Amino acid sequence: MKPFSFVIGFLPWIAFAFVAQRIAANAVAWSALLAVALTVVALALAARRHGPTTLNWVSLVLFGGIAVVGFAGDAQVDDWLYTWGRPLVGVLLGVFVLATASFRPFTEEYARQSTPREYWGTPAFRSINRVISAAWGAGLVVIGLAGMLVTALDEHATSLSSDHLVDLILNWVLPITVIWWLVSFSGSYPDRATGPRSSAAGTVSA
Repeated sequence: MKPFSFVIGFLPWIAFAFVAQRIAANAVAWSALLAVALTVVALALAARRHGPTTLNWVSLVLFGGIAVVGFAGDAQVDDWLYTWGRPLVGVLLGVFVLATASFRPFTEEYARQSTPREYWGTPAFRSINRVISAAWGAGLVVIGLAGMLVTALDEHATSLSSDHLVDLILNWVLPITVIWWLVSFSGSYPDRATGPRSSAAGTVSA
């Protein structure tokens, strides 16, 4: 399992969240358009190698919808997208990943890129990817809900000198910590899940 291979799949989401946070409310649509452009690039690269992933298509639909609504809407729509749309993207993406983890774990598509085909249908391979996908889904929901909490409390920092520690913790420290843990967990869990079995198998065969 190479966790950074599917972290790249979240690049449009990361770019959208970061850019939308740094620009005016009426430019959220442009942030979504940037995310769409990154997704199109990812789709083009994937088509030449291993094929597009479900995460690519979900990102294209999600950010494409935000871009259309943002460009077609008025100032009130822009304000809503800026206030609630940004954190809600994380929640929606996390819910989708959680909802599909039991029967179509998104990490499985990436794991197949570095795993021999004969292992794809094994219970261990499926189980490991279900757990890792569920962890990512839960982490994305937590990050999204943290952003929504900042909005609900009206604790957005307005400048670099702002003393809004809630914004700093929930919009920056928590997401970075969660993503760091998810990357670490994704890299270590497969070995932990298969290590004892492998050792036992080795003892028997020996």
